[in-house]
Amino acid sequence: EVYVGKETLCTIDGLHFNSTYNARVKAFNSSGLGPYSKTVVLQTSDVAFFTFDSNTAHRDIVLSNDNMTASCSSYDDRVVLGTAAFSKGVHYWEVQVDRYDNHPDPAFGVARINVVKDMMLGKDDKAWAMYVDNNRSWFMHCNSHTNRTEGGVSKGTTVGILLDLNKHILIFHINGKQQGPVAFENIDGVFMPAISLNRNVQRLWNYN
Repeated sequence: EVYVGKETLCTIDGLHFNSTYNARVKAFNSSGLGPYSKTVVLQTSDVAFFTFDSNTAHRDIVLSNDNMTASCSSYDDRVVLGTAAFSKGVHYWEVQVDRYDNHPDPAFGVARINVVKDMMLGKDDKAWAMYVDNNRSWFMHCNSHTNRTEGGVSKGTTVGILLDLNKHILIFHINGKQQGPVAFENIDGVFMPAISLNRNVQRLWNYN
């Protein structure tokens, strides 16, 4: 049971993408409950479209371009999440670096909804990330830095994030090429797209 009330329209949260659901309704009034309707089959979207989430972003994050572009007013790293949440299936999205000044270390990855947002992504236990400068990258979770890999970012770089919840792995790409080995294995639960940045970087969701 997902809704009881007088409204004839309702929104059901927490559904999976590319999935089917059975639904039925029944009416009630002062005389009591009526019978259930015939069951209808509902199909959710094949592809998840999302933007940066203004409701949960750190206050130093500045969003523009219909929340598709993120920048930051602070020299300290700040986190912003995407509006989608994934718990099964295979998901890939890309982030384009629109501006890159003074060799900062932006981070890309996934996080829980309650990730700490006033430090670099991956420093707490609620995020799994790749942070990267202009020459090399590292994977980070719980402030543990692993798998230093040559190859960095600059203005115009595209970073790809592959979250495969069928295999429970997370893989990163830079300009279409896999960056390092499989970054994280045995990951499970609900994940949201996430990045961290400071005022020296600007990001644009490229593909969802």
